[in-house]
Amino acid sequence: MRPLYREFCAQSELDAQYNPSIALPDPDAPGRHFVATAQQARSQLRCMLDVPYGPTLEETLDIFPAAQPNAPVFVFIHGGYWRALSSKTFSGVALGLQAAGITTVVINYALCPHVTIDEIVRQTRAALAWTLRHIQHYGGDPARVAIGGHSAGGHLTAMALQTAWAQDYGLPQDPFVAAIPLSGLFDIAPLRYSYLQPAIQLDDGIIRRNSPAFSVRPCKTPLWITWGGDETTEFARQSRIYHEAWQAAGNVSELRPIPGANHFTVIGGFEDAGSALCTWLAAKLQAACATGD
Repeated sequence: MRPLYREFCAQSELDAQYNPSIALPDPDAPGRHFVATAQQARSQLRCMLDVPYGPTLEETLDIFPAAQPNAPVFVFIHGGYWRALSSKTFSGVALGLQAAGITTVVINYALCPHVTIDEIVRQTRAALAWTLRHIQHYGGDPARVAIGGHSAGGHLTAMALQTAWAQDYGLPQDPFVAAIPLSGLFDIAPLRYSYLQPAIQLDDGIIRRNSPAFSVRPCKTPLWITWGGDETTEFARQSRIYHEAWQAAGNVSELRPIPGANHFTVIGGFEDAGSALCTWLAAKLQAACATGD
């Protein structure tokens, strides 16, 4: 039998790799956790919700300002395989970040199949450009902005890093002081043969334009490329090939999984100011302040 992708000959094999809910004893548990922590964040933290960054209803973002003025900023890009969830599902990431003195921005975007992945990438870039231009009005320091995202959000993080920011947006070419793609998808070709295809509708052009492992540009932004230590071999491979491509372009990155984490708990550290995720981000943002980058 001819493989569909690499060594995988059947959709069921790819689904076992890329459907992270399959192995969970309670597939609904992550969603319940995200909703509960999101509600906690919105009720306990100062926030500005549904701030528009573009013309369509879905183009909004939520801002959770740090207590101190001119704070460093982290922009979180949510996952859901480009076809589910929203910024409101992930307000909880602000719990640890805000406690660490970091203003948090959680962006929203339209979903497949209503729009294509190309359009989601455009919206993500528009949200980041808006943040760089306007976050000072919400207590954030536009010179100290880091970005990151989970799963499809990890993919969108990588797509943001290959943007021609100076040419297309009139911004500094490398405007972000650090980035964390978590459990990201950097070669999206295998998803064409998975359970996701009816919703995300990949074709050759979308795959070519939106597989960032194969189009890395020289970039000054340091990365921590990570995934859950309990995730599948394909998620580990996705992070590894992106790390290799990032370094081959002369860029700086760490490749390090989060031990004991699955695809959903891998972002739990954002809820705890003392976690590895928050302390890594805080150190990079503080270093940017010290060097004036």
